[in-house]
Amino acid sequence: MSIIPYGRQDITPEDIAAVVEVLQSDWLTQGPKIPEFEAALASYCGARYAVVVSSATAALHLACIAAGLKAGDRLWTSPITFVASANCGRYCGATVDFVDIDPHTYNLSVSALATKLAVAQKQGTLPKVVIPVHLAGQSCEMAALAELAQTYGFTLIEDASHAIGGQYRGRPIGCCEFSTMAVFSFHPVKIITTGEGGAILTNNPDLYQRLIRLRSHGITRDPQQMVGDSHGSWYYQQLELGFNYRMTDLQAALGLRQLQRLDQFVERRRFLAQRYHQYLADLPLTLPFQHPDTRSSWHLYIIRLKRDQIQASHREVFEALRCLGIGVNLHYIPVHTQPYYQQLGFQWGDFPNAEAYYQEAISLPLYYGLTLAQQDQVIQALKQVLA
Repeated sequence: MSIIPYGRQDITPEDIAAVVEVLQSDWLTQGPKIPEFEAALASYCGARYAVVVSSATAALHLACIAAGLKAGDRLWTSPITFVASANCGRYCGATVDFVDIDPHTYNLSVSALATKLAVAQKQGTLPKVVIPVHLAGQSCEMAALAELAQTYGFTLIEDASHAIGGQYRGRPIGCCEFSTMAVFSFHPVKIITTGEGGAILTNNPDLYQRLIRLRSHGITRDPQQMVGDSHGSWYYQQLELGFNYRMTDLQAALGLRQLQRLDQFVERRRFLAQRYHQYLADLPLTLPFQHPDTRSSWHLYIIRLKRDQIQASHREVFEALRCLGIGVNLHYIPVHTQPYYQQLGFQWGDFPNAEAYYQEAISLPLYYGLTLAQQDQVIQALKQVLA
């Protein structure tokens, strides 16, 4: 029996030809496709700068370093995210904490953040960085978060790994109108792919220059950034400790082609999401809520089981769907319940909204190539299992 996956890349002959063209060129690693992809990304999102890197995890790490996060500082994020949103703080030696989710959007709760910040101010434990996560492609309430950032003096880094192609208040996610930096992911299950890869967008020229250095060992070839005079055209200087977080020209060529179809991808995802809304409305499920300020790019379609109306357990529903060939998934296990974070002092009960979500959530198949017949199969399987 073939499985309908929850997410899948869409690769065309034109995508393949773009990669082959680079394979036959003089540039495989850092070549002309890198700045071309960066310029196209920045233009699409309405940001001044984009820096592409080897993964969204690398992007989050570099964004935290560029924001000045270090040992003794604090980073706060959502517990409903992939572990990388929190781990990036640990890479910098910072203390990580979480803010519970909004029970409707499943994004970081503005009211919970405001309450936690007021307490932290009195205790002298305010965060240096807050990372709101745009779960499933829907933006967090960035204007309200930006007001809190201004009041309490922290840096906002958007984890927009799910959300390229989405909008907030009519502007593209990634424009950084309300944040210092925004991060995208180009993993194959995301909306566009470079195989592996990520990007950081910003409107700050100093951050941009530092991010460029940090992704390549902390090295510059720009004489204006050097200490003392250049020794010649071969010369470079390492100004700080950086990393090998570079994207290849092969990946950038694929990303450029994929970016040209981004609006097409998102339009199809929105159509399929609307179709789920229509055909699942009568089932004992909570369907995704959309905040009126947002237009999701629908990386994921997350349902929640109304468990008091269903005979089967959460796990039984999940496993029954898998047995019927529906490759459902669960995004995400609350990060604070992972053994690593429990060793740091977190425990079950710390973030009740996130934990309640985890006990009910299931991600349904949603991707550009999902056919109506396959979506009908998903819908019928749900009806069968929930009957």
